[in-house]
Amino acid sequence: MRSVLRLFAVVALAWWSAACGERGGATRLTFSGSALGPEATVVRRQLARFAERYPGVDVELRVTPDAADQRHQLYVQWLNARAPEPDVLQLDVIWTAEFAGAGWILPLEPFGLDADDFIPAALAASRWRGTLYAVPWFVDLGLLYWRTDLLDAPPRSLSDLGDAARRVQSAGRTRFGLVWQGARYEGLVTVFVEHLSAFGGGILDAAGRVIVDEPPAVRALTFMRDAIGRDGFVPSSVLTWREEQARFVFQNGDAAFMRNWPYAWALLQDRSRSRVANRFAVAPFPAGEGGRPAAALGGAQLAVNAWSANPTLAWELVRFLTAPEQMLERARLAAQLPSRRSLYATDALAEALPIPVAQVRQMIDAAVARPVTPVYSELSEMLQVRLHRALSGQQTPAAALREAAREIRALLARSGLAAEDQTP
Repeated sequence: MRSVLRLFAVVALAWWSAACGERGGATRLTFSGSALGPEATVVRRQLARFAERYPGVDVELRVTPDAADQRHQLYVQWLNARAPEPDVLQLDVIWTAEFAGAGWILPLEPFGLDADDFIPAALAASRWRGTLYAVPWFVDLGLLYWRTDLLDAPPRSLSDLGDAARRVQSAGRTRFGLVWQGARYEGLVTVFVEHLSAFGGGILDAAGRVIVDEPPAVRALTFMRDAIGRDGFVPSSVLTWREEQARFVFQNGDAAFMRNWPYAWALLQDRSRSRVANRFAVAPFPAGEGGRPAAALGGAQLAVNAWSANPTLAWELVRFLTAPEQMLERARLAAQLPSRRSLYATDALAEALPIPVAQVRQMIDAAVARPVTPVYSELSEMLQVRLHRALSGQQTPAAALREAAREIRALLARSGLAAEDQTP
């Protein structure tokens, strides 16, 4: 059935393009996505190549703010007003369920995507209630950077990490053991997600039940708090840090470990600025008791505007941009990780990426998505407040997570999303 639908879409598009050319008019297709630096260069190049395939089609890049919250606000304004443009939208990985639940983006099953090659965690974040609404474009993963000049191997467990961090710190070889993002913003949630997975916990389970107050989650948050307080291998200043503050500390040689995103790799290898160039590697965040190694999933998805005047053509653009050759080009020019698993076994990707592919493969297998729910933004804000209170000593981890769970259950109930056996 998918093959038949796919053939129908291609035939319809070919007829449409020919008719458009015969009329001598141009049809505009708009794409809204990243438009800064190397990302802008590669997307403009790829949009131009797509336009060459379809005479009579003008493809326009609709520039939006690069800040995620500002882009989200703009999208909400457009789609609430049922604007037919942009036809194709670049979504943050945590927005897809919200936009699908609101009816703002089209379900993509009718177009017949072969989804088997995509990273499972990224594909799961592209679905809402079992239906695919977006296609993973590129992925971002939380990485544990570790100093190869101070350690022989990455930590095999959280216990190993703590021991190594304290040992190196007490020997005076670094100021800090581990640094991460602890300010009250989305980055704190991704750090917590990795600790959660390390202890076998979660925020919501597969049935949508709130489980963030259960024992594994309490153990995870307690570990984070103790790392700052009692154990002292994470500086208390992380509670005001985002990505760049952590990078500067690690880059200056002041930490044995750092949790951060792939963007930092190339900057850390810049010999003119970095004291740790060629003296670090990456690994997944290690497992603790009852859990598994984890790498919080970030990245972007591509979706089709539900009110697009040219949905079939918009889908063809999504398909084109998520093809292997385009992903390889993005890896080479923008250092972004492909969402297709098969590419990680190719020499082409190994040559394109600045990060060694063998190290990246471990993170791909450890990728963990944040909760897939239309109310994720509100859920995250509630969680950020409680996490920060626990880490700053204003509440115990158990009390903070108990309050977070109560607030999240109430949010889900108000939104008609509460699990049947849970009430606020």
